[in-house]
Amino acid sequence: MEKTKGLSEQAFQFEGKMPLSQAIPLGLQHVLAMFVGNLTPLLVITGACGLAGNAEFADLRVSLLQNAMLVAGIVTLIQLFSIGPIGGKVPIIMGTSSGFIGVFSGVAATMGSGVLTYGAMMGASLLGGLFEGVLGFFLKPLRKFFPPVVTGTVVLSIGLSLISVGINSFGGGNTAKDFGSMENLLLATFVLAVILIVKHCTKGFLSSSAILVGIVAGYIAAVLMGLVLPHTAIDAEGVEYTKSWVLNWSQVGSSAWFEIPRLMPVKLVFDMRAILPVMIMFIVTAVETVGDISGVMIGGMDREATDDELAGGVICDGIGSSIAALFGVLPNTSFSQNVGLVAMTKVVNRFALACGAVFLILCGLVPKLGAIVSIMPQSVLGGAAVMMFSSIVLSGIQLITRYPLTARSLSIVSVALGVGYGMGANAGILSHTPQYVQLIFGGSGIVPAAMVAILLNILLPKTKEDLEIEAKEA
Repeated sequence: MEKTKGLSEQAFQFEGKMPLSQAIPLGLQHVLAMFVGNLTPLLVITGACGLAGNAEFADLRVSLLQNAMLVAGIVTLIQLFSIGPIGGKVPIIMGTSSGFIGVFSGVAATMGSGVLTYGAMMGASLLGGLFEGVLGFFLKPLRKFFPPVVTGTVVLSIGLSLISVGINSFGGGNTAKDFGSMENLLLATFVLAVILIVKHCTKGFLSSSAILVGIVAGYIAAVLMGLVLPHTAIDAEGVEYTKSWVLNWSQVGSSAWFEIPRLMPVKLVFDMRAILPVMIMFIVTAVETVGDISGVMIGGMDREATDDELAGGVICDGIGSSIAALFGVLPNTSFSQNVGLVAMTKVVNRFALACGAVFLILCGLVPKLGAIVSIMPQSVLGGAAVMMFSSIVLSGIQLITRYPLTARSLSIVSVALGVGYGMGANAGILSHTPQYVQLIFGGSGIVPAAMVAILLNILLPKTKEDLEIEAKEA
């Protein structure tokens, strides 16, 4: 890919000195590419925990969204500049991971909704982040257990688990009394159509911000719908309710313009039902981060990542996720959207990326911005989410097919998805197994698929063809 024209040569050097006039817009471009993705997991998981659409938890939700922006900015700066061994000094933007949505949705299904369940997720994230940080120190000898066929299978299972989450939001959220109504479906379809048009009929900055443009268009459409359509309806029991697509602007009006983010907005709960599956998911996350750092170094700097860069990046992933848990935010990991943006533009300048991180921190100090995001109708979110989540499936397929598929790799993928993902996605099959088995494998297909793929990769004998592929990866 050719370098973006009109920029100084410093833009394509990691430690180059750039003028603010160029660094700020380049940093904002990265923020726009990940802004919605950074907040989407929180919106989905607070909804799964019953904290969305509930006036009692409105302030908490705003605070969590505010903290998500703050933490993403802080952890990105640590990744860019490093603090001792924490941080790879690589051109990576960090943010709230969507990979944990499937596992946390499974935890919510197991433990039930409520703020205590969300607290258990944060407790598990705190421990899991520390665990991943330790893994980073032993990354080099562990890498052989995670070839593309394993990581691709895991990413594919993550995408498959998220599709149902996205389509649930598409209909307005299954807890909404007007779930699947024509208003919700048309609003979500409109958002999806705008994203596709902007993505494929524009270029450069606007095209890379298609998700954000689609969601803004969805807000505008919801406002217009509110001017011509009734805001309330009557349910089957004769009780009046407010339709889920109606924007609650009073929540935005009551939010402050400036506020210091709260540390530990939810009480940490340590429950094995959350800890076991989340711990395993952090192993998967470490593998994904290795892939992202490798991709950004090859795509943006035309060289392989060093062992120190990979180890520092994974350690930052883990410690950053533990910091996020203390602020009530889901795990923070490298953002694949921004890896693609770096590969496309070749802009790897650390100062430019740091400008984007500072902008995220400033957003985290403005609760009113978090409130605007928190009132987003589920159908607007769903219009964007179905495309975002489905693209993860394609990323998994691309990883799996990175090298020609052998009989061994086909077996790993088919058994991991068929038995591992299938068993986890239909947890009833485990109802008579010991509780610890249900805790690890029930509720989400991601963890069992990962475990099966890793185990088969260790146990199945390698043919000459497999060894040749392995040599190419080394």
